Amino acid sequence: MRVLVVGASGTIGQAIVRALSPKHEVIQASRSKSELKVDIAEPESIRRMYRSVGKLDAVVAAAGEGVFKPFAQLTDDDFRFTLSSKVMGQVNLVRYGVDQLNEKGSFTLTTGILFEHPSPGSGVLALANGGLIGFVRAAALELPRGIRINDCCPGWVAETLKAMGMDPKGGTPADVVARDYLASVEGTFTGRSLRNAGG
Repeated sequence: MRVLVVGASGTIGQAIVRALSPKHEVIQASRSKSELKVDIAEPESIRRMYRSVGKLDAVVAAAGEGVFKPFAQLTDDDFRFTLSSKVMGQVNLVRYGVDQLNEKGSFTLTTGILFEHPSPGSGVLALANGGLIGFVRAAALELPRGIRINDCCPGWVAETLKAMGMDPKGGTPADVVARDYLASVEGTFTGRSLRNAGG
């Protein structure tokens, strides 16, 4: 399969590329350090990327940023930024990418456990994750030509915890998290949220 990984330079994105590369042709896109440059917060950047890659069998989104800080400190700009990047960035990867996908292709988006297991500081990210999960379930009912869509809902990633100076034992290694993305790309199911990394 010909698979586009958006956010390929990130911790999870790199692990997804490693998981897919042995069996698939992987095209890497990110804001930096990739063969293709894209900023998913900018609709025209997404359109330009799709024009340059041609037909695909799958698109995996491991991109999208959000703000994590106490509720009382969240500003209008924090909400706008998170919804523009984390939510609409991934939604637009689907909206603009449908015509690029071959029959029975797939989209895999990235959500997160803060929707169902919020913590202090996660107000806008919990909103973003919940909105994306709802979008995936609804879009799965309407995408044409047998195109599938799922989301992967990782918890804390061990490498991210380590980078933040926290104990990585409380997280899941990125290479294990990537197994869910591989399952979504290679599987036949749609409208699902994969929440048990590697399961």
